[in-house]
Amino acid sequence: MNLPESAFLHRLLNRPRDSHKYDFGRVLVIGGSLPMAGAPVLAGRAALRSGAGVVELCVPDCVVSVAAGFDACLISHGLPSDGSGCFSPDGMQALRALAARADVVVCGPGLGRSPGLVPIVEALWRELPQSMLVDADALYALSGLDAGSLAEHDGPRILTPHAGEFNRLLGRQAGSKPDRAALECSAADFAHRVGAVVVLKGQHSLVADGARLTHNASGNPGMATAGTGDVLSGIIAALLAQHLPPGEAARIAVRVHGLAGDAAAEALGELALTANDVIDFLPDVWRRLQQESAPGFTA
Repeated sequence: MNLPESAFLHRLLNRPRDSHKYDFGRVLVIGGSLPMAGAPVLAGRAALRSGAGVVELCVPDCVVSVAAGFDACLISHGLPSDGSGCFSPDGMQALRALAARADVVVCGPGLGRSPGLVPIVEALWRELPQSMLVDADALYALSGLDAGSLAEHDGPRILTPHAGEFNRLLGRQAGSKPDRAALECSAADFAHRVGAVVVLKGQHSLVADGARLTHNASGNPGMATAGTGDVLSGIIAALLAQHLPPGEAARIAVRVHGLAGDAAAEALGELALTANDVIDFLPDVWRRLQQESAPGFTA
């Protein structure tokens, strides 16, 4: 059923009065490493602020106490870590068990680039039957696979690369800079061949789902700061957990992410804007969208 965006938003923003948390999905964020314990927290907090019912973090045990201390609403699990402060392959069985009970899995924020992570990420990409969003260092872990291999997966997949990460996925040399139009054509083709949604981040981010291309108009240069991509991953995951189709979840999330960034920039200025500010303004954006979708509303 191909509903317009307004219909998905209406369903998202008008909850039944007898709802409980599991109606709105369980999101698992897999990420974190010794230098980047906060990245999965940003994704998790954004998912909570976008309506996910339960959000869990899966991080290396060496940083679990740090990650757990950021937000009491997040459930944190620590799995075995290696000598570099990243996940160890020894924790794969426990990781599979955590992922099995989630509705949506986010993999990548702050994950690191230990060689042992590559088979972990590749296995999750192939095996998980539920929706999986891959970002940041998990994209790096997948960059050794060609499009044919990436097309072999069991569930819905969303990739959220910036230009450099996408070039690496395509097997191009580091520093390669094709023009944006050419990159977007490649993203559309890649989405079709892999059977995934590709969110090519940047000014006027492109969402390609294999059938439709959409450019986003919201956002500002103040959002070019560490962690805002993790926030976007969390928003998309929350919408997936609330049963939006992957393409619609990505399109709405990219728009809302930019609107929250615009609201933050208006209040705080672009120069001082941080990823946490984008999260803090998400409630205002969702509330405004709810008001605009109400019967009889006039701008």
